[in-house]
Amino acid sequence: MSQLKAVQDESLPRWLPRLAGNKGPRFLQIADALQAAVVDGSLKPGDRLPPQRQLAAHLALDLTTITRAYDEARRRNLLVGRGARGTYVAAPKVELTSILDLSMNTPPPPDGVDFDDLLKQGLSQVLMRTDNDLLMNYHLAGGSDSDRKAGAQWLEPMFGQLDAGQLLVCPGAQAAIAALILALTAPGDVILAEPMSYPGLRAAATQFGRRVIAVEADQHGMVSELLEEACRRHKPALVYLNPTLQNPTAVTMPERRRKELARIAKRCNVRIVEDDPYWLLADAPPPPIAMFAPEQVVYISTLSKCLTPGLRVAFVLIRDPDERERFLVALRSFALMVAPLTAALATQWIVDGSADGLMEGVRKEARLRHRMARDILAGRYSGAGDGLHVWLELPAYWNSSEFARAADGEGIAVTPAEAFATGGGTVNAIRISLGSIKDRGHLQAGLQRLSHLLAQQRFPREPCCV
Repeated sequence: MSQLKAVQDESLPRWLPRLAGNKGPRFLQIADALQAAVVDGSLKPGDRLPPQRQLAAHLALDLTTITRAYDEARRRNLLVGRGARGTYVAAPKVELTSILDLSMNTPPPPDGVDFDDLLKQGLSQVLMRTDNDLLMNYHLAGGSDSDRKAGAQWLEPMFGQLDAGQLLVCPGAQAAIAALILALTAPGDVILAEPMSYPGLRAAATQFGRRVIAVEADQHGMVSELLEEACRRHKPALVYLNPTLQNPTAVTMPERRRKELARIAKRCNVRIVEDDPYWLLADAPPPPIAMFAPEQVVYISTLSKCLTPGLRVAFVLIRDPDERERFLVALRSFALMVAPLTAALATQWIVDGSADGLMEGVRKEARLRHRMARDILAGRYSGAGDGLHVWLELPAYWNSSEFARAADGEGIAVTPAEAFATGGGTVNAIRISLGSIKDRGHLQAGLQRLSHLLAQQRFPREPCCV
C-alpha cells in the first residue's frame, strides 16, 4: 500500500497527517507530525494524547509502530507519561545553556536514518554471533582477523583489494598518530606539517618531545618544492598530511600535488603520515597519497568522522612488517586494544552494509548543511560543499581570537585559527563545524547569528598576523 489514509472520524487527532509509504518509517512520520503540532500550537502543554491502541486502530497500524512513535516523541521531550492517566504533551524544556557548539567536527545526524534502531540491531547481531566472554576480555593489540578484514573492506573504495594483514585496528586516529610518533621518531626529531594543521598532532608531538615545523601551503596544499627544501634542511622523521577536506582549511589536494609529494618522500626517504578521515565524505576525491608511494606512507582512516565518534575505531595501513610491529609496541604502551564490543559493532555494520547506509546519510546531511552555510554566510563561505566544516576568513576589522570571544558572548562556540597553527604565524580565520548541532534549525539560527556578528564592523586595525 503506497499510502495509508487516516480514518475520517471526529475522534481522530487533527494533527495527524496522511502517512505515506515512501517518506520514511511511519513511527517517525507520526513523531514528526506531533512535533509540528507542538510548534504551531495545535497541541499545547497538558493536552492528552489518544491511547496507543486507539490510535493504532484509527491508523490501521500495529501497536508496536505507535509505541515507537510515542517513545521517539518522548526522546524529543515532547511527551510525558502519567501512568494510568495517559500520555500528555510536555511543558517546554528549560535550556540550562544557550551555547551552540560549532567547534567540534562530528558527523551530523542523518535525516531518515533511525540511529537508535541501527544501534540496537547491530548490537543484537553482535551478541547473537559472538561469545560474550570474548567481548569482555583482553584482546591482542591491532584487532582480530575479522576486524582487519572489515577494515580492508572499508578501505576498498580508496585502495581496491588490500591485504588485511597489513592493517591494524586502533582506538581512534589520535591514538594512531601518537603511536606512530613514538614508533617512528626519537626525542628532538622534526615532524613537518602544513601551517594550519590538526591540533592533535601538535599536542602529541609536544608531549613526546618532538618538534613540529610548518611547510608553507598554497590553495592546493603543502608546496612540493618547499617540502623538499625542508627535508634537506631539517632531516625530518615524519611528514604529516591531511590531504582531503583538510582540517581546518577544507582544501582537497589535487592528484598532481599528491604525486609530487609522494615522489619527494621517496627521494628524501621520509615517511608520510596520511591522516585521511574525510575521504569517504568528499565528492570524487583523488586517490590517497599512499597509492603513489605505498612503502613511504602510513595511512589512517577513522570511523569517527564518517559514522560516529563513539565507536573509537580507526584503521591504519602499514606496509612494512617491522614498522607494524614497532607501531604495536608503541600502541600497547598507552592503549592496549580497541574496546572489543565497539570493534565488533563496527565490523558488524561494515559487513552487513549498515555502515555504508549510515555514511551515505551523513554525506547527504553534510551537503545540505553546507548549502545552508553557503546561503547564510554568502561571500565569506569557503568550503568544498561537503565534509564537516567551513573555513571562514574574517574581514580586516576582526581578528580570529576576538571574533571567537565575541561569538562566545552570543552563545556560539567556534574555533579560531590559532588553535591550528603549527608555527610561523597564522591566518585571520575561524573554523565552523556543521555537524555537532543535532537540530538543523538550531544550526541555521547559529549561522545567522554569526553572519550578523560578521557585519558588525569594528574600528580598523593594523594586521596582527600574516
